[in-house]
Amino acid sequence: MNNSTPQHPSSPRKEGTRNIVIGQNVASPKMERAKELRKQMTAEEKILWQYLRANRLNGFHFRRQQIINGFIVDFYCHAVGLVVEVDGEIHELQAEYDAERDKILSARGLRLLRIKNEEVRQNVDKVLMRISTCCKNS
Repeated sequence: MNNSTPQHPSSPRKEGTRNIVIGQNVASPKMERAKELRKQMTAEEKILWQYLRANRLNGFHFRRQQIINGFIVDFYCHAVGLVVEVDGEIHELQAEYDAERDKILSARGLRLLRIKNEEVRQNVDKVLMRISTCCKNS
């Protein structure tokens, strides 16, 4: 589970916070958690990151373990407002949480693409095509 505790984007800026996505403040503990998650990426996230990092997917810039509205998303492309989530078995147990999280992120104007671990392992080219299509159709 990546995280909970959403923060309202227009809350006043507090000491020890930093603006990562326009209009939001991020507390230091949340930033530290995102750093930990970058170091502890799942095998499937690592595979996908090799194709997304350094603008490798058609020049689109992705960030990994990006904090948005208090949630830590797996991958985020700010230019097109796309969140990419790589879902493992845990997501079957937290479908309600994921739905609420997706609703909050969608209300911010972001598009979400959920990809199963198996898809990354079995056909990463198809996954990259889906992400690329989402980026181009923004």
